[in-house]
Amino acid sequence: MVIEMVKVAVIKGDGIGPEVVGATLLVLKKLIEKYSLNIEFIEVEAGDRAKEKYGEALPKESYEKILQSDAILKGPVGETAADVIVRLRRELDLYSNIRPAKTLPGVPALKENIDIIIVRENIEDLYIGAENFLPQTSLGQKVAVGLRLTSEREVRRISKVAAEYAKRRSNKVTIIHKANVMRKTCGLFREVAREVLEKEGVEVDEMYVDAAAMELVRNPHRFDVMLTPNVFGDILSDLAAQVVGSLGLSPSANVGDERALFEPVHGAAFDIAGKNLANPIATMLAASMMLEWLEAKKGLRNGSKASRDLVRAIEETLKEGLKTRDLGGNLGTKEFAEEVVKRI
Repeated sequence: MVIEMVKVAVIKGDGIGPEVVGATLLVLKKLIEKYSLNIEFIEVEAGDRAKEKYGEALPKESYEKILQSDAILKGPVGETAADVIVRLRRELDLYSNIRPAKTLPGVPALKENIDIIIVRENIEDLYIGAENFLPQTSLGQKVAVGLRLTSEREVRRISKVAAEYAKRRSNKVTIIHKANVMRKTCGLFREVAREVLEKEGVEVDEMYVDAAAMELVRNPHRFDVMLTPNVFGDILSDLAAQVVGSLGLSPSANVGDERALFEPVHGAAFDIAGKNLANPIATMLAASMMLEWLEAKKGLRNGSKASRDLVRAIEETLKEGLKTRDLGGNLGTKEFAEEVVKRI
């Protein structure tokens, strides 16, 4: 299926968001020109600035624009992140979170040639926000409780996504859990995940989450595709990002059956906002993931070619020692983007 035009909602976000998204749009416009990509960008206001302006972090008009789009390219959001990204994950049913962790040329990392995909369940677990305070005890001390949700339906869906990635790679998935302590919730996750993966013909092993954290640092090459519950995946993916060099290099995709949202893993970094210091690589790599998804799911002609070209251009730029300051170079955000454009 090839469609005439795909619509991408663009949320520039807060802090360094407008800078890294702006740099990424500069690169995307070059790819659109080279590959005749039929993409229309629709700017959408969301985040801290939107809340100050409209009283809502995700105003109704913005949400309607998102519903009319095929994909979302999002920059980091500040204090209102939960009101934007968590809401979009749930309401758009973006049930899988894909977090690649891959070493890039010229970037110091704990180990060389790391290439891991963390497939994280994205809408359940403790992040459903079912928390409350219990009535005060006789000692007058506060007690808070939180509900952890694990459903067979969601574990089946995310396990199938992990299997799809594994079949394109080494055909192996490591299930991450803590079923020795959380016997019901993690026990169900492990049980259903193993059933689905084995049925899909994928080699399966498993590891407790604490051991997995240690092993990510000690021997990351033993992992290929990691399948995790929501909270564990959030923590391990940030750890994996630092193992390969920096959070500034790590993209992510929030993917459902009909829509997907692509964003950098890092935060809004208000301390360097507006100074042309931010590293745009994570956002650019998120855009690369978006282009590939748009071809596979929405029929965008040449999306995969453009995606590969973007990654190659980033890698060539880094190989030549052209880096932003956080990576030991002297380029600003915009200047790095311009160097990537030259190599497309």
